[in-house]
Amino acid sequence: MIKKLKNRKYLTLIHSNKMEVINALGRRKTSVARVYLSKGTGAVTVNKKDYKVAFPITVLQAKIERPFQLTDTIGQYDVSVNVFGGGINGQAEAIRLGIARALVKVAEENKTLLKAEGLMTRDPRMVERKKPGQPKARKKFQFSKR
Repeated sequence: MIKKLKNRKYLTLIHSNKMEVINALGRRKTSVARVYLSKGTGAVTVNKKDYKVAFPITVLQAKIERPFQLTDTIGQYDVSVNVFGGGINGQAEAIRLGIARALVKVAEENKTLLKAEGLMTRDPRMVERKKPGQPKARKKFQFSKR
């Protein structure tokens, strides 16, 4: 297989048991995670840091590991993630969705397992905008009768 590079040079890839990098996108609130999945030892890097450093809270680490637990693929893939926007919870859930989508690209039978747990659905909830004449989106100023 020949892959064209940006600088017009060609790189010949030798077919072997190595799989190519699979990329997927995950979103949550205003967070966007680009996930790159490849065969490996189970290393997860988020913005060039280990995911346990990037997400020190164990609940968030469990969210990131959940797709691997459901599909019994813990330690089989290396994951590299670029994530930006939002807070740490939104970022963790965006990464979870990206990993789930990448695992489905690897093996289609993973889709039923992940869909049953709700990991294949993009959460559509966003922050409601602030309205003019109000202090917040829904909150109103104190009503004065007279």
